[in-house]
Amino acid sequence: MRRLTCTTLAAVVLLSCHPILAQRGGRGRGGPLGPRIEPEDLKSNIGAGELADRAAFERFSYKGTDVGRDGYLANFQFVKFCIDKADPDNPRIYFMNTQNHRAHPPFMQMVGISTRERGAITYLPRLTNPSGEPGLYIVDFEPHDSYSFEDIDGFLKLLTKFMPILKGRVAFHPLQGNVARYESEKQKYEAAGVAVHLDSDLFRNLSFLALNSAEAYGLLRLMDADGRPTSRDVAIYRTLPNQMPRVSGVMTEVRQTPLSHVNLRAIQDRIPNAFIKGASDIDDIKSLIGKLVHFKVTAQGYKLRAATKVEVDRHLDRLRPTTHQAPIRNLDVEEVKPLGEISFAQSDSFGVKTANLATLRSIKMPASVPNGFGVPFFYYDEFMKHNGFYELVDQMLAMQEFGRNPDRGQQIERLKQLRSRIEKGRMPNGMLDAFANVQKQFSNGTSVRCRSSTNNEDLPGFSGAGLYDSYTHKPDEGHLAKSIKQVYASLWNFRAFEEREFHRIDHKKTAMGVLLLPNFKSEKANGVAVTDDVLYETNGNYYLNTQIGEDLVTNPEQTSSPEEILLGWWKQDGRQIVRRSSAATDNELLLSESHLSDMRDSLAQIHARFAKLYGKSTDDELFAMEIEFKITKDGELVIKQARPWVFSVQ
Repeated sequence: MRRLTCTTLAAVVLLSCHPILAQRGGRGRGGPLGPRIEPEDLKSNIGAGELADRAAFERFSYKGTDVGRDGYLANFQFVKFCIDKADPDNPRIYFMNTQNHRAHPPFMQMVGISTRERGAITYLPRLTNPSGEPGLYIVDFEPHDSYSFEDIDGFLKLLTKFMPILKGRVAFHPLQGNVARYESEKQKYEAAGVAVHLDSDLFRNLSFLALNSAEAYGLLRLMDADGRPTSRDVAIYRTLPNQMPRVSGVMTEVRQTPLSHVNLRAIQDRIPNAFIKGASDIDDIKSLIGKLVHFKVTAQGYKLRAATKVEVDRHLDRLRPTTHQAPIRNLDVEEVKPLGEISFAQSDSFGVKTANLATLRSIKMPASVPNGFGVPFFYYDEFMKHNGFYELVDQMLAMQEFGRNPDRGQQIERLKQLRSRIEKGRMPNGMLDAFANVQKQFSNGTSVRCRSSTNNEDLPGFSGAGLYDSYTHKPDEGHLAKSIKQVYASLWNFRAFEEREFHRIDHKKTAMGVLLLPNFKSEKANGVAVTDDVLYETNGNYYLNTQIGEDLVTNPEQTSSPEEILLGWWKQDGRQIVRRSSAATDNELLLSESHLSDMRDSLAQIHARFAKLYGKSTDDELFAMEIEFKITKDGELVIKQARPWVFSVQ
């Protein structure tokens, strides 16, 4: 995973104007100038007088950490340039091959020019350009230079003449020397329609976010509310779906978070996923709807082109495992146990969700962890055998619609019938007695949350997020067995079945455990946190998403947006507010300073403990823990789940 040395978000998305970080290669005279070389005579390994298209910009750009004193440019894509005005009536542009030359003075000596007008063109793929589409190029000059509006307007027009892709996509970025002059001439910029990008525009006008970098082939489809995409579809969603079957790729026209179930599925399925504002109205996308496409997402943007059926088929064959897989299922534990009696190593009997929550309870930290019980896989297996449901599964899988030419519609109907049978199934008396005994141990009037905990989720490299269903058993619903059977039945919902089928996972070896917890009522907020910054990739920060009340971060309401905070690993690093919740009143934060302090200490403890348990170094850049938390109606920070974060493998 890429790490940036700057801990402030301003250094992540934009070019910082910090007086130290912003120093470019010096103004010193250096050695004597060489013979003058005209821009059109430059060899491509040195530079060029024109960058005709995006491909040329990419060839001449540099993105990495070898930036000398230009630390703020690390890991951004940029091309440096010089404007030679030796002949004022015919100024010349020198685009530097920044792959090979990253400092202005040596380059100028090499090509035989001397000029003060020099700077960099940096590409910010996340931001909206003046044409209203993703991808903004910003132009800045030396940090202490101060140019008039007339100068800047002329420079931008000259650059655009020799770099046509800047048209409608460029903005002037004043560094500290030019900020005051820009402010005094702001009306001129506005009147002339010259776009300006300030550091205060940090998270305004985002129009692209690469949630998962990958590439895919499939049929580009614009999905409506009732649409059901397939594993061969690249789906465009105008709103964020709460549940989504396996697809080939995803675009959403609303901003996502990396913690949504849609993105967690994208990461584990190794499919491209991006927020692209107004995607279905962008000509290059709109013209390909209903056609086979190649869709690629990287941190630098997205690419979309027409594709062939052969390419689609080959791509899906490469993604799918070639051999059948059987998840580990230990049936030796034959009783429901309190979390205090379940160890991390018993995930093969109870599921990772249950075992990890039990482990959380053993960690001394400011946050609370609810107490409850774990129902082992043994109970599910006994229930299935007691009712003859494994035989029903065999009969179902032998049907024509599950064969070589599967019928998706019929599969959905058959699975629905199976779930209905499971929900009406009979439980052995011993299981009924055990569940009745557990139910009595919850306080009178307490609703019991029955959470899925399979051997096919929350695993390193596979989160299984959103595949299975959890249910709340209310006090007036009678025996707890009712809701537990609903959880058992969710093992056979279509999205989970389809995911297992794609990965050639043995359906009958997949087992359902159940985590039983007191249900929270009227919580003030809920959220998800990761012990690393998994979206903006800053160094030394936790990533927090929080939403008000019961509006879930993982499955938010269509019109809601969560609070985003980068919380420093160390107290002295503070926190950076990326975005405030759309539901917050008076622009207040959902997490108080006290909550943030407790969260910082708790996440540090969780990361350290689970790194050790998973055999990882605490400094491993490809290890992080994801947790789900709540702020109760009494203001208490409660952590209710922990699992390894699945990093995208490019």
